[in-house]
Amino acid sequence: MQWLSEKLRRLAVGMILLGSVGLMLSMFICVADVTGTNFFGWPVDGTLEITESTMVLIVFGALAYTQEQRGHIRVELLHGFMSPRVKSFMDVVTHVLAFVFFVLLGWQSISELSYSWEMREATMGSIRFPLYPARFLLTAGTALVIAQLALDVIADLGRMWRGEGPVQMHAPEDTAKVS
Repeated sequence: MQWLSEKLRRLAVGMILLGSVGLMLSMFICVADVTGTNFFGWPVDGTLEITESTMVLIVFGALAYTQEQRGHIRVELLHGFMSPRVKSFMDVVTHVLAFVFFVLLGWQSISELSYSWEMREATMGSIRFPLYPARFLLTAGTALVIAQLALDVIADLGRMWRGEGPVQMHAPEDTAKVS
């Protein structure tokens, strides 16, 4: 299972790097569009379409890595008062529900990807930008988070069985502090 976890982590990091490139592309094209429109009267064609497509990559590319790092937002009103076994049980329930949600999302995204690919779906903007690459990235990101959630459920069940608490991920250090 460690081998699979490492492979999944590498794929997730790859998706984050790809998402970072998409974010930079989106940022540069938006700056060029605003600058061109306001100062020269020349908007950049396709800005909206490219930005919409890169948003899918940015969001769904980061889901699996964020899950692997246990970085999603949690509300811990009662969590601190529970025993380690109950905390692990709560993680199992949460991860199973998330797994079901993402399986349903993945199932529908495959259907939408298939439909988009068959008809070569494209935007209706000033530039006909194909939509199936963004739908593929949505499906790939969803598949990665499903795999990560499956690994997390297995690990959480083991910890719950042994009576151990959930994995404690450390928050990043505050870099704004002055020593």
